[in-house]
Amino acid sequence: MTLSKKPKSSEAIGAHITLGHAAALRQAFFERVLSHINSPMELLPALERAFPVYAALPDTLAQLDDLKRCLDSFRPLNAAQLERLQAAWDTEYTYESNRIEGNTLTLSETSLVINEGITVAGKTIDEHLEAINHKEAVGYLRGIVSGEQDVSEWTIKCLHELILKNGKNHDDRGRYRSVPVSITGTSYVPPQPWQVPKLMEELIGHYQAKKTHLHPVELAADIHAELVGIHPFIDGNGRTSRLVMNLILLRAGFPIANISGDRATRLDYYNSLNASHIDHNDEPFRVLVARYVRDGLFRYLAMVSGNAGQDAEGKGGYFYERMAAAK
Repeated sequence: MTLSKKPKSSEAIGAHITLGHAAALRQAFFERVLSHINSPMELLPALERAFPVYAALPDTLAQLDDLKRCLDSFRPLNAAQLERLQAAWDTEYTYESNRIEGNTLTLSETSLVINEGITVAGKTIDEHLEAINHKEAVGYLRGIVSGEQDVSEWTIKCLHELILKNGKNHDDRGRYRSVPVSITGTSYVPPQPWQVPKLMEELIGHYQAKKTHLHPVELAADIHAELVGIHPFIDGNGRTSRLVMNLILLRAGFPIANISGDRATRLDYYNSLNASHIDHNDEPFRVLVARYVRDGLFRYLAMVSGNAGQDAEGKGGYFYERMAAAK
């Protein structure tokens, strides 16, 4: 894919979109695009053309803000549609986040375990419990967001406690480690256990200071990297750090950044974290998180733009105008 040097200006787009204009834009989009596809995901190539990849992170962040404005133009989303989207999204997120940590349940198996309560033959009890625990933690995460609760040591410990609610290390849930640890596959050595309480206090201080001037996507990436670098728990640090990252994103109105657990992405994920921990270079991990936020915004827009319900009337005007301007 060709990298563009900077995004097109969209300041004037959507400035004065009336309900009638929004309806006309939606009809034009249906005739030009939606009527020619069979699945919402077939809209993704059109979104890629309208919102190309940018080489510079500041341009990417500006694009994410523009995509969020597109999604905001559909809000409030249809309640039933939102519930279905979140259910599918949370299942996939549980699958990918656990897969990063070595869980071998497939996506369909994960869905059966957490949505149907079915036991999958040939899979360990721990793998089943990891899926169940993670889904509960995601539900708690969404509750935190709806209650507008901020990131704190308490919320981090609560998320971790749910991650390890059942399983082999359940006695360590919600408790900072008291022993030294190492991370397989990296030369980075996490801090000593006696340093953890002070570092976690500083982490929250860094969060409070950074959120006043950093873009939410940069903030989410930085707090994830810093938290997993502290490695405050015996187990569950990666899953907990990704949940905290997504708490920050959801509170800012962005979708969950669902980092893939496939082998190539997992290597990219660990390498970019190493760059942050060993080389003190935050850019690679910020870029990686931004990429997955962009993917999430694309998928949400693909799903909601095809809503034909009565409550869709007058919505999405900014998105449809952006797509028309990019054709």
